[in-house]
Amino acid sequence: MACGFRRVIACQLSRVLDLPPENLIKSISAVPISKNEEAADFQLSVDSLLEKDNDHSRPDIQVHAKRLAEKLRCDTVVSEISTGERTVNFKINRELLTKTVLQQVIEDGSKYGLKSELFSDLPQKKIVVEFSSPNVAKKFHVGHLRSTIIGNFIANLKEALGHQVIRINYLGDWGMQFGLLGTGFQLFGYEEKLQSNPLQHLFEVYVQVNKEAADDKSVAKSAQEFFQRLEEGDVRALSLWQKFRDLSIEEYIRIYKRLGIYFDEYSGESFYREKSQEVLKLLESKGLLLKTIKGTAVIDLSGNGDPSSICTVMRSDGTSLYATRDLAAAIDRMDKYNFDTMIYVTDKGQKKHFQQVFQMLKLMGYDWAERCQHVPFGVVQGMKTRRGDVTFLEDVLNEIQLRMLQNMASIKTTKELKNPQETAERVGLAALIIQDFKGLLLSDYKFNWDRVFQSRGDTGVFLQYTHARLHSLEETFGCGYLNDFNTACLQEPQSVSILQHLLRFDEVLYRSSQDLQPRHIVSYLLTLSHLAAVAHKTLQIKDSPPEVAGARLRLFKAVRSVLANGMKLLGITPVCRM
Repeated sequence: MACGFRRVIACQLSRVLDLPPENLIKSISAVPISKNEEAADFQLSVDSLLEKDNDHSRPDIQVHAKRLAEKLRCDTVVSEISTGERTVNFKINRELLTKTVLQQVIEDGSKYGLKSELFSDLPQKKIVVEFSSPNVAKKFHVGHLRSTIIGNFIANLKEALGHQVIRINYLGDWGMQFGLLGTGFQLFGYEEKLQSNPLQHLFEVYVQVNKEAADDKSVAKSAQEFFQRLEEGDVRALSLWQKFRDLSIEEYIRIYKRLGIYFDEYSGESFYREKSQEVLKLLESKGLLLKTIKGTAVIDLSGNGDPSSICTVMRSDGTSLYATRDLAAAIDRMDKYNFDTMIYVTDKGQKKHFQQVFQMLKLMGYDWAERCQHVPFGVVQGMKTRRGDVTFLEDVLNEIQLRMLQNMASIKTTKELKNPQETAERVGLAALIIQDFKGLLLSDYKFNWDRVFQSRGDTGVFLQYTHARLHSLEETFGCGYLNDFNTACLQEPQSVSILQHLLRFDEVLYRSSQDLQPRHIVSYLLTLSHLAAVAHKTLQIKDSPPEVAGARLRLFKAVRSVLANGMKLLGITPVCRM
């Protein structure tokens, strides 16, 4: 793609270099926009051609670039060829650039950038993405929010690239916390509170019983006994657990709906309580299971007794652990889905856990463990709501909506909206997602309520504002004369900069598909919005001749379309008014 220009350049290079065009495609990149109006549109990295040659002395590469440029010829597509530092540069015929880019954006619609030759050799895969995964009865906190929006982005991107994606929410719905919760509910629980606000009440019960268990050993003992009854399939214990789980999932679904996120499967650790026993038998049959003096069962992943490589897979009372259930879940998913890749999206604190799980799967003889991947992320600090320390994701969503409504009410240009609450929530979520996705996912960051809602600068509010403003242009001036336009009317520097930037969208998508980092797309969309803001001031539509107005409207429509495409991939619903 890059509207086919990259392939045209590759074909000309292939004749000179005697290499197949496919081998050259990824060495040709769109040039990032600059203030230099005469800048080239594409460049060939000469380094990448000479990768097999270890002697990369600078003068030799420059000589090689110069000689290569001399052998190439301008044609109806390429109007100028020059050399840069270790590059050969290509400038595209300006009118052809204008016409082709704008036609391609409109024709490809939501697929613009995805039909690129950069993805032409991409095999279609079946991909499982496990994300969000809150713990029933514990805080549905900001860490789970990060997992939720990052996992959603990865699933969206993989789906857009044509892969079959299975979105799994693997709930923390089993384990010792349910022993505590079962005992706690019998001591401090109220049925009415459970029905009216299940997550809040279960959390309160869980906090209270933890305090009691710390002071009273009999409470801790009865919690252990309750969990053992669960593992053994006791009907009454299971009935109470099932009620906690069902009510919690109902609440989760309602919250996910506000986020615009769905799952194909709600799974959980509880599904694997029996299968984890099969895993333990398999580990034992392979001679991997070691019993300790305390009666627990462990696996020594180092093979030499290194304490840091010991993983506990069974408690002394025979009950399973998180790691055992994760092994069982991975095996079950391979049986069920026969996946090509499985991606786990959790915080970086679980890095060692997943390394050990993948290593144990390999030791058990499962070669497909190589296809399992952990995408870790950092910690968010400072996301306190007006209610105090954040306890639930819903508190954050309510805070976002409230602050955004106040912001919108204070802006004079805000239009009358049919549903201001919905718009406020969508703009607020954009603000939250962009703040989160601007940096490396692995980085910790400090959340800043004031900065996140600024309408100018690099924020989600600015993206939504730009999209709404461009949509308003189409509403005001109509799209009746968008079919045919005069390319000569779009040769101003502001127009050319936008067109050059639109050329790069497929490369940005490609980079994100390679490292699963949303920041490439965020940076691209923010730059596109800034370019559109400048162009909106200088390229007037009102009072311009119809031919000029039509061409400019076509350009702004293309910007809005690409902006919407990128935002949707990130999990943002674009607003048309604000």
